[in-house]
Amino acid sequence: MSETKKKTEIICIGAGASGLFFALNAADENNEVTLIDSNSKAGRKMYISGKGRCNITNNCDVKQFISNVVRNPKFLYSAINRFTPADTIEFFNTHECPLKTERGNRVFPVSDRSADIIDCLLRQCRKNRVNIQFDQKVTGIKKKDDRFIVSCGNRRYEADKLVIATGGRSYPSTGSTGDGYRFAEEFKHRIVEQKSALCPIRIKETIRHEMLDLTMKNVSLTCKADKFTKTIFGDLEFLPGSISGPIVLSMSSLINRIGEVEMSLDLKPALDEEKLDRRLLREIEAEPNKDVKHLLAKLLPASFIDFFIENTNTDTSIILNSLTKEKRLKLLKDLKHFKVSFMGLESIDKGIVTSGGVDVSEIDPRTMESKICKDLYFIGEVLDVDALTGGFNLQIALSTAYSCAAAIKQDI
Repeated sequence: MSETKKKTEIICIGAGASGLFFALNAADENNEVTLIDSNSKAGRKMYISGKGRCNITNNCDVKQFISNVVRNPKFLYSAINRFTPADTIEFFNTHECPLKTERGNRVFPVSDRSADIIDCLLRQCRKNRVNIQFDQKVTGIKKKDDRFIVSCGNRRYEADKLVIATGGRSYPSTGSTGDGYRFAEEFKHRIVEQKSALCPIRIKETIRHEMLDLTMKNVSLTCKADKFTKTIFGDLEFLPGSISGPIVLSMSSLINRIGEVEMSLDLKPALDEEKLDRRLLREIEAEPNKDVKHLLAKLLPASFIDFFIENTNTDTSIILNSLTKEKRLKLLKDLKHFKVSFMGLESIDKGIVTSGGVDVSEIDPRTMESKICKDLYFIGEVLDVDALTGGFNLQIALSTAYSCAAAIKQDI
């Protein structure tokens, strides 16, 4: 009688997007996967992503995807080619969680419920007999001989291979408290300093109460610093003491390792200065006896006008037929280059993702295995990789998880 081959025992710490996807792909007749999480349920951060809708990926090709990666895009070439956004869409569509593509190629579940994405992943984990252990806070990890020993209080788990999928430091209430960095350091890995990413930007100007529900659609945000200039077009929102919205979140990831920046908003980016000037002249000619504030009402959201006036020192008492060319051109400049004073980024815990983490030069990009410690792997946000908003970061989690699982199953 032939001897039954012993299964490879694998522990994955973290039941978020990368941990769940790794586990369901790695578990089979040859690999026994135990998934450990400190929370009482899986995917806590996914529940709140995309404002509760879970922007799971971006429906774009690999080249466009890589162009949206901020930190270490070359590291992701192998993983994103191995498991693409198209593969993600096919996976969920064929596993009872249909997806849809919206503006900016953002992909969401048809139901608009994050829970459906998580439930889909959990179903597949259970189908593949993944052993999920919740409420298990890891207090220590060590490697003895060829075995990893993971301590969770009085409980102890042992495995042949260990996968770290603990996330970063953003949204610590979801369990992302930076534990993965500590685990990595225990195995002599270098940790790149963490910075806020995809977070609001604090400004000096006082945000008026009536602006807090305002979304400025189709505006441009420009940031300038030494040897850096970037403009992003889209929607912007106002928070107490800061600005947010898609264009701000993306910009925060591009400037989080730059010191001071100059910021300005183009409130009419669809019109160049010449066209905007013609528009102003038409409005003045149509209602010459109205004042400047009436003119601004034709150009800006009502709840934004007083903020604009305060921060540009615009004299609204002037009647339009008395508006000089000099003052008209100043108004035009203020509309095209409305300055806001940069005061820094919000803290990491208010960001969507963390910039920084495990140094990817010490990780094999094909397998996610440590180059320092055999059979130790890192996937997802714990790595020093992050991307702009739009579903790219969750796709990174899935692609790195898939590559890791495939490598462990010796499928590369």
